[in-house]
Amino acid sequence: MRRALLLTCGLAVVLLATAAGLIWAAFSGVGPADSDSAALLTAVDDRTPALTSAAVVLTTIGSTAAMAVLAGVVGVVLWVRGYRSDAVWLVLTAATASAVFTLVKRTLDRPRPPESVRLVQVGNESLPSGHATMSAVVVGALVVLAWPHLHGVWRVLVPTAALLWITGIGATRIYLGVHWFSDVLAGWATGFAWLAVCTGALLWWRSRTQALQSTPS
Repeated sequence: MRRALLLTCGLAVVLLATAAGLIWAAFSGVGPADSDSAALLTAVDDRTPALTSAAVVLTTIGSTAAMAVLAGVVGVVLWVRGYRSDAVWLVLTAATASAVFTLVKRTLDRPRPPESVRLVQVGNESLPSGHATMSAVVVGALVVLAWPHLHGVWRVLVPTAALLWITGIGATRIYLGVHWFSDVLAGWATGFAWLAVCTGALLWWRSRTQALQSTPS
């Protein structure tokens, strides 16, 4: 447990630095932001009625509100089944992630792509993508909680499916013209960084609980 905690803390530091760098690059218009216009133009050129319908459905299912509901529902199930610390952790992870990306959005106030290319209505700032952030945090948190119960090929299939889902959600935001490419990259990085921070907190709590339970009364 201690080794896993140390590795997770180290990963959290790396991911936080990466997220900070990608957010700065997107806001400053450098690095990945150099590809923003090209990615948006490619998405517009590739649009078809079928792809647009699929993207709208996928982006709705993966919205920040939908991810919050998913975290809440799974949290209730975990609570009822006796996994109360996991339930609280999941809900708090989702809630604090929402607060983090909202704070960054409002602080930086980066404009979204032009309204002329948007296929869905949006109403807040662009950086980072909330869809990308919340899908990475909530779906990733579910994988973290499921991991001890996964064995064999499931330890490959479940994370792979989760990554494909998270990637797909972020891609819809570019396709629909409501986020720049660099917004989505920064959102993924922010989500995974916050997930690592919260996972470190979960491992610390479990380690502390085990230590208290093993201490003679």
